[in-house]
Order: sequence, then structure tokens, then C-alpha cells
Amino acid sequence: MRLVSFRHAGAQKIGAVVEGGIVDLSAQSGGRWTSLRAAIAAKALDELAAVAKNAPASLKMDEVEWLPVIPDPEKILCIGLNYASHVGEVGRELPTVPSVFSRLHNTLVAHGGDIVRPKASIDFDFEGELAIVIGERCRHVSRASALSVVAGYTCFLDASVRDFQKHSTTAGKNFPATGPLGPWMVTADVIADPQRLELTTRLNGKTVQHDTTEHMIFDVATIIEYLSTVTWLEPGDIIATGTPDGVGTGRKPPLWMKPGDKVEVEISGIGTLGVNVVDE
Repeated sequence: MRLVSFRHAGAQKIGAVVEGGIVDLSAQSGGRWTSLRAAIAAKALDELAAVAKNAPASLKMDEVEWLPVIPDPEKILCIGLNYASHVGEVGRELPTVPSVFSRLHNTLVAHGGDIVRPKASIDFDFEGELAIVIGERCRHVSRASALSVVAGYTCFLDASVRDFQKHSTTAGKNFPATGPLGPWMVTADVIADPQRLELTTRLNGKTVQHDTTEHMIFDVATIIEYLSTVTWLEPGDIIATGTPDGVGTGRKPPLWMKPGDKVEVEISGIGTLGVNVVDE
């Protein structure tokens, strides 16, 4: 099932993407769930799947305002340096434990929206990533059971302001409107193995990153085990799992995103997240 967050007729809603458009699950469920995060927390995904199975599409995709698939996560946790190819291109040593940083909520951008190159820098880079959506409150999750706490998967673009990142990862990753998330969440039952997904990033239609998630240094289960050791994970929390090589800073000369560019992150079995680049 593909679940989406959107706004229509002034109201924030959740829906299921089906052939022909979107099933308005908020309407079909009598407005019981105010957000996808709330539905996940209530363990209502099976109920939503049953509703979506028997309901026709009521909205076309171009009739709604897309929102980040989880507009209101409690936490956005990100893993850096998680593909050996990327570690090599940026001249770093292979990590022995996951390298973690956080993003703020105001960095999130919806599918079809605009990511903003800040006034402070033109060193604006792309990083296509697989993102995990946590399905239940959990702590000290073993690697063996880690996938059982996943609600679903989505695409993420970890746009980075590289000159600021050199002196502060937190600064370089937290300029407003630099973290597109979506277009939808594919529920975990659809993805048999998150380490068998193909990831492609395109800049103006040209492939700039291409790899498979099997090349992660720390796989999805290991990441969840590590992060749940550090803190409570909550329903709707987002975990970005790192990017492969091909980023702009690793090229000679560097390849930065600029206003007018179009960026896509496509992951097999999930879909394609697309955004436009604008200046602040």
C-alpha cells in the first residue's frame, strides 16, 4: 500500500495511492485519523488497507497539495557515511559505528515542491537516500527483530550546504526547505528486503547517483538497533539511511544544484520523489 499525506479543500488528509488517483482515507474513515503519524501510532495501517481495497479513487493526483509523507515527525535522524563508495569520494575513513545527525522539521519539503538554495552559499549538493518510517514506540530493539518495528519506506533527498557542513554537520544539514520526503510511504509488507533496493538520483534528467542498498555499510536493521539503543524511537519517526557516491562535492569540478534545476530520487519498489530548486 502506498500512503500519502496531502491537503485538499483546506484540510490536511491522508490517502492511498491507487490506479486512477488517490483514495481519501480521511473521508472514508470518518476523519478518525488526523495524520499518517497518528494512524501509524494507532496501529491502523491494516484497517486503512482494508478501506483502500474497497474504495475507488476520489481525487486525482493533480487536485491535491502534496505534503511531506510524514509532515510532523517527532524526530528526523540521519546516517552519514553509510556507503563505502561515498566515504571514498569525500576522503574519509570507513566508520566503525553509524554516524548520526538530526534534521529540523522545517527542512522537510513535499514531492513536487521547491527546495531552497540559501543566500549564504551556492555549495548546494544532492544526496538521494532511502528513508525508514518507524511504526511503533520502541527501545533496545535487537537487530534480529528490527524490521518488525518499521511501518514503511520512502524516498529522501538530503540536500547539503557543503561549506557550512565543513565546520558543522548540523548547520550544513538544517537550512530550511532542504529535505524533500516522499512522494508516499510504501508499507513494510510490500518491501520484502530493504537491502535489495535500487536507488537512482537524477539532476535535470541525468543520472548522477546509482547504487543498491545492499552496499550500505550499516544495513537498516543495524541502524535501528543502534538508534534504539541511544533513544526511544516513536511512531512516524524518520530515519534517513545515507547516500552512495556521485554527490556534487566529490566531482571535479564540483556539481552544485542551482535555481531552475529539477532533482529526482527514485527507489525501486517505492517510487520517484521530484522537486525543483529555487533561490532563497
